[in-house]
Amino acid sequence: MDGTVFKYGDNVDTDVIIPARYCTSFHKEDLAPHCLEDLDETFVARVQEGDIIVAGNNFGCGSSRENAPLAILGAGVSAVIAKSFARIFYRNSINVGLPILECPEAVDAAKDGDRLSIDLHNGEIRNETRGGSYKAVPFPDKIAKIIEVGGLEEYVRRRLQNR
Repeated sequence: MDGTVFKYGDNVDTDVIIPARYCTSFHKEDLAPHCLEDLDETFVARVQEGDIIVAGNNFGCGSSRENAPLAILGAGVSAVIAKSFARIFYRNSINVGLPILECPEAVDAAKDGDRLSIDLHNGEIRNETRGGSYKAVPFPDKIAKIIEVGGLEEYVRRRLQNR
């Protein structure tokens, strides 16, 4: 996957990822138009399918809403790279199939508007604009499969069908 960087700082909480006033839906299509609107009112107008959010420490802190990673997916973001994630956001992202990578070096090197390419299987991140290459810890096989099929619900559905 590859896309343009939208870079944000530390402690981006779930209330700015998707404000509570829109959390009446669990459909990513309903949430997407409001993704990050309280942090970056131009985000939804500028983001393109496949773009990448890059952020500092503790991305996704705050509430335990699954709406937050759903809003990000609905907006067309292909992955989030951060220095660290709030644990509940990390798990919710896996559950809904949003690829997330922890890589402080890639975050420090990336600037808003850079082009990144990501090899999820190997955890490799390449900054196509600045020429750097960075390594995140790749997901264990089972978690990689959950993300690959679009989330935990689809993963379980497929496993039950194969019995």
